[in-house]
Amino acid sequence: MNVVLDTNVLVSGLITPFGPAADIMRLLAAGAIRACYDARILGEYREVLARLAFGFAAERIEALLDQIRADGLLVTARPLATHLPDPDDEMFLAVALAAGATCLVTGNLRHFPEESRQGLSVVSPRRFLDVYGDELASSGA
Repeated sequence: MNVVLDTNVLVSGLITPFGPAADIMRLLAAGAIRACYDARILGEYREVLARLAFGFAAERIEALLDQIRADGLLVTARPLATHLPDPDDEMFLAVALAAGATCLVTGNLRHFPEESRQGLSVVSPRRFLDVYGDELASSGA
């Protein structure tokens, strides 16, 4: 299953080991889901995860990024026809649309107004697990 993970999902998954975002990170590590990305997304992941406030080890960050590069889907996305409330989020929606991703998972649903989604499912980590968890479990993940 191809998905796009907003940076806040990675941060939350690494900070809170027993929450929905951490469950998504485990699905990613197990290969049950595949992260769609482009160079901009990897750059944001690296920049945000390296912030001193989080205290993540550089080796851990690079291991996660290496896994995403190795197992994920590199996409070339076109700019969106309409803008989002936060222009920094546009790359996530553009990559999800270009990849034909099942959904975009984010902790900031309000940043992706319904009228801007172009039919793409944009869900919270909890909703992702509620909607797709059974499907992933039945596929042997």
